[in-house]
Amino acid sequence: MKISTKGRYSLRMLADLAIHGEEGYISLKDIAERQDISKKYLEQIVPLLSRSGIIKANRGNKGGYMINGKASELSIGDVLRATEGSLAPVACLEYEPNSCERCDKCPTISIWKELYRLITDYLDGISIQDLADKSISFDGNHYCI
Repeated sequence: MKISTKGRYSLRMLADLAIHGEEGYISLKDIAERQDISKKYLEQIVPLLSRSGIIKANRGNKGGYMINGKASELSIGDVLRATEGSLAPVACLEYEPNSCERCDKCPTISIWKELYRLITDYLDGISIQDLADKSISFDGNHYCI
């Protein structure tokens, strides 16, 4: 599994929103400047996060984005599933029930199931707030994910 730039930048954007959430709605321009990410690229990520209910938007003066809910209740796994799709290490585990005709006699399926469980448990066990808290310890707002 390889996490794309969309997934990585989404995590940085959400950590930034968590850090600055008390300021209200945050503009993409401000996030882009703090995170050194192109505003145009963030504009491509926003619809993925909006559609999945992770962020909410406000238009007009004082407009921008904020996390929809608590950063402590939003997991890294939630964000990556919204931006990357399935986190399954093999295609046959992407859907339940497994429709692979070899599933019952596959000698490697148990390996992939366990890897998938470990990935899911790990990523679902870290919240955006955890990421934001760790990010603050890296010299204020200068951090890398």
